[in-house]
Amino acid sequence: MAIDLSKTTAPKGKVEQRIVYESGNEMAAYAAHQINYHIMGYFPISPSTEVAQFLDLMKANGQHDIVLIPADGEHGSAGVCYGASTAGGRVFNATSANGYLYMLEQMPVQSGTRFPMVMNLVCRSVSGPLDIHGDHSDLYFALNTGWPIVLCRDPQAVYDMNIIALKLAEDPEVRLPVLVASDGYFTSHQKRRVMTFANREDVLSFVGDKPPEGFAHVLDRNNPITVGPYMNEPDYINNCYQQSMAMYRAEEVYDRIRQEYAELTGRDYPVLELYRMDDAEVAVFLLNSSAEIVKDVVDQLREKGVKAGAISPNIIRPFPAKQIADALRGVKAVTVGDRADSYGGHGGNMSLEVKAALQTYEVHTTKVISRIYGLGGKDFYAEDGLKLFEAAIEAAGTGQVEKPFDYHGHTPGDPAKAPKRVLEPMRYEELKTGLITVTPDEATGKLNVRVPPLRSLTKKPKRIAPGHGACPGCGIFSGLELFFKGIEGDMIALFHTGCAMVVTTGYPYSAHKATYIHNLFQNGAATLSGVVEMFYERKRRGELDHLGLKDDFTFVMITGDGGMDIGMGPAIGAALRNHKMIILEYDNEGYMNTGAQLSYSTPLGHRTSTSNVGKKQAGKVFHHKDTAQIMAATNIPYVFTGSEANAPDLVRKAAKAQWYAQNEGLVYGKILITCPLNWLSEDKDGSTIIEQAVNTCFFPLYEIERGITNITYNPEEKGKKSPVLDWLRMMGKTKHLSKPENQETLQEFEREIERRWAVLKAKHESPYL
Repeated sequence: MAIDLSKTTAPKGKVEQRIVYESGNEMAAYAAHQINYHIMGYFPISPSTEVAQFLDLMKANGQHDIVLIPADGEHGSAGVCYGASTAGGRVFNATSANGYLYMLEQMPVQSGTRFPMVMNLVCRSVSGPLDIHGDHSDLYFALNTGWPIVLCRDPQAVYDMNIIALKLAEDPEVRLPVLVASDGYFTSHQKRRVMTFANREDVLSFVGDKPPEGFAHVLDRNNPITVGPYMNEPDYINNCYQQSMAMYRAEEVYDRIRQEYAELTGRDYPVLELYRMDDAEVAVFLLNSSAEIVKDVVDQLREKGVKAGAISPNIIRPFPAKQIADALRGVKAVTVGDRADSYGGHGGNMSLEVKAALQTYEVHTTKVISRIYGLGGKDFYAEDGLKLFEAAIEAAGTGQVEKPFDYHGHTPGDPAKAPKRVLEPMRYEELKTGLITVTPDEATGKLNVRVPPLRSLTKKPKRIAPGHGACPGCGIFSGLELFFKGIEGDMIALFHTGCAMVVTTGYPYSAHKATYIHNLFQNGAATLSGVVEMFYERKRRGELDHLGLKDDFTFVMITGDGGMDIGMGPAIGAALRNHKMIILEYDNEGYMNTGAQLSYSTPLGHRTSTSNVGKKQAGKVFHHKDTAQIMAATNIPYVFTGSEANAPDLVRKAAKAQWYAQNEGLVYGKILITCPLNWLSEDKDGSTIIEQAVNTCFFPLYEIERGITNITYNPEEKGKKSPVLDWLRMMGKTKHLSKPENQETLQEFEREIERRWAVLKAKHESPYL
């Protein structure tokens, strides 16, 4: 049903409600906590990350029972959700942009096997290049996944649609997963006045206090079922037809549910929202937050005698084609604004579907103008809305569309302002100092490394220029530059997504003095392996001779901020293939670039934004993974750990790493670095905190050279071993572990540190371990 809300008065509603002032992300989490889902599988990505953060904070304080499962990546989170939904419970997720694309192949499986769930898509630009702000490029990828899609133009709608969506997903006539889409940052982070159900009981009365019965799930031993069988034709096409019919039924079911919701709350979300469309001659069609802005433009044009109106759907899957055609039947021209392009399609997805709707329902008198706007979070103001209307007004007046498809808001380039090189390439002679030498010992098979006093290396140029945007006290760049001091000659670096990448490459600026590459969060190791093999093959063919290369490049992948969670698979693949490259992980114990969420490297009991501390939870509930040992199991030639607090040790290991990467194969190294902002520590204490982590044996310094383990610094032998609690008290994120109520967690953490240290010492003593 299409309703002109400018002519209606909302009823007061029948349930007790309360007023809050919250953001879209907060309201998605609030609705989820009231529903009290069984499971949420998630992985942090801006701008949707806060949804899991808010739920974890509420969980720590005992406000809901949702089991929050931090996955290794969005693909994994989608798998968690699918598995949970086959087991018959209620399932929730939230994601954005490339995270959604990473899980994309799971989406048709979820819908094609008809397991309901609700997922919030907090819409954001899809890379590349990387942009973390809001548009609809991720949303448009969802159109063909078989999920009903409801839209949210403000935080109020985010709350309401999350409740409506579950009831829609579980309806016997639908039984499909539902996507709840809101605009990243514009809606997700904007604080607005929101009305909510005052009592959880009223929410559960509306959606049902538990999932509807009568549907098969994998936990019923008396009714064993096969989920996801191999299927041939004609069964496959029949399955697709049944899914298609369920999708079209979803429109009728949604219309019924939204009316029930309106009676309860006084808030209505018709399939198609019309604004002053009764006698409109020109109109603009927009989705989500922009649709609210353009209403002011409609009012301004009406005051000038222009019969203007606005159209905005609250559901786009199924697409309300007939309602749109009926709404436009008397309209001379409509501008359809798409916040994403369908490249090569002569219009964005919404403009193409509006055209198809008009053709299908024989509305041949309405001209359609397609405009792409607001990409990458570019603001949309009333002035922009007026420009969209002006295109429609012109077409209505002339009966012709001069430019059927165009971008709005792009600007022509100025050759005079083309980026110019600020820093000249570093001279090879500056980088190849000869001060560091690595030579194999033929008698022992080991490497002899000669490193001069560190002061001798200060003249060596830094590979990253000053002026980047890292936080005060950030340990990433002091740690990286110290490692780079041990690398002689030319280097090509690939940086995973993370703090180090974000703060050094804000276009058109770059802090990198040598060639730098960035690709998707999970795919760095695979990408760099392609670069490595192309280098050696082009070199073999003589195609690089004209460049005058004096030595082979050293190829280094820099990862951190959880990059070895989502990127673990490609890293192991590269290691097993043994490409000549270095993977260097800076370990800051979390996803710091997206807001300090837990990663698998976050230690037990440590507080992050998704492992909060409260009366029901005392930080992270499981141990950190030992990435160095995992990578060592791939039998690569060299693995090491290091820290800036033990500078000569790290430089020596960097020199070894370069030799192995140029002569034998892949190297993995891990350096512990400080993050004062999220560790809640003093900027000036960074090196001391790292030194204490080493001296407690939490982060032991060692190397594994051709399978042989060697501890390079033993605090016990030096008489410097420190109590774990002395280290933990230096950081705000772990001070709670000193409290009596958290003693059990502290003791478990201490036992695990001692266990791993004992295992490492045993490996040091025996070449067979």
